Amino acid sequence: PQYFDLEDPAVAASLEQPMSTLLSLRGLVVIDEAQRRPELFPILRVLADRTDAPAKFLILGSATPELRRQAAESLAGRIAMVEMRGFSLDETGPDSLDKLWQRGGFPRSFLARDDAASDRWRRDFVGTFLERDLAQLGFGITAPLMLRFWTMLSHYHAQIWNATQLAVSLGVAPNTVRHYLDVLSQTYMIRQLQPWHANLAKRQVKAPKIYFRDSGLFHRLQGIRTTQDLLTHPKLGASWEGFALEEVLRAAQPDEAYFWAVHSGAELDLLMFKDGHRIGVEFKREDAPRLTRSMRTAFTDLELERLLVVYPGSRPYQIAEHIHALPLGLIHDPQQRGYLG
Repeated sequence: PQYFDLEDPAVAASLEQPMSTLLSLRGLVVIDEAQRRPELFPILRVLADRTDAPAKFLILGSATPELRRQAAESLAGRIAMVEMRGFSLDETGPDSLDKLWQRGGFPRSFLARDDAASDRWRRDFVGTFLERDLAQLGFGITAPLMLRFWTMLSHYHAQIWNATQLAVSLGVAPNTVRHYLDVLSQTYMIRQLQPWHANLAKRQVKAPKIYFRDSGLFHRLQGIRTTQDLLTHPKLGASWEGFALEEVLRAAQPDEAYFWAVHSGAELDLLMFKDGHRIGVEFKREDAPRLTRSMRTAFTDLELERLLVVYPGSRPYQIAEHIHALPLGLIHDPQQRGYLG
């Protein structure tokens, strides 16, 4: 394939006249860091519409919603978008679960020679993301301020979003911290898991839950540098829940995903809709999870077909009718896929 890295000044200069440069190319053409040149998309549309289709284009880069919108408009009917995530257990294998959880899924973090090198890579990544990437994407937020917000946000990992509390701590308006949260969500650093509102006579939680999409970045901002640090950290349970959530979503690929909670105490960590099925998931860092009142309430009130309790053990087993415990390490096992719909 022919490769164009738009971070290379010489390569970027060669595309000052993009039609002339790209017109004669054949086969696979890779354009990396495409967010730097969104004006290329109309040119690519013309090239993609050629009757003989001599070239195919693989466009790589950081995709904000605005860039995705521009690409979709310019290349409507000609483009398929693929979200490139970090490593997952289906790629690294269940034996690497603890390492993947600790270091996260960024390849250079996961593959580092030791925990110290992995932590250094994540430290450098955070700095580069804040100082360069956010500016290039046009968000206009200073790196020190966003680092403070991102670090504060790490204390809300796997918790209900509270804009007022964070705004007071940061000394800004609630609308400002909501904007900062949206920036981190749009750049795929944070997942805002929205609440599901069932038709119940109960006061239901209406704010989203906040999750770091990469456990390694969460650990970096929490000062967790080794597995031993993690196992003795107050955020151990929250860290495991976020890591397990991402693995389940990767394995299940649901049509829609939510959480559910009522102010009286009942809750469900994950509610998935897939192919018309309604599946609940609870995350329990316990040796042998048992049936709880909250599980029964969620199962009944949300009319679930099945409820999975994902835990760090080694064997699946039935907790109650239509309620099963499933080890996280088996979440990608083809023999267990039936549990996920």
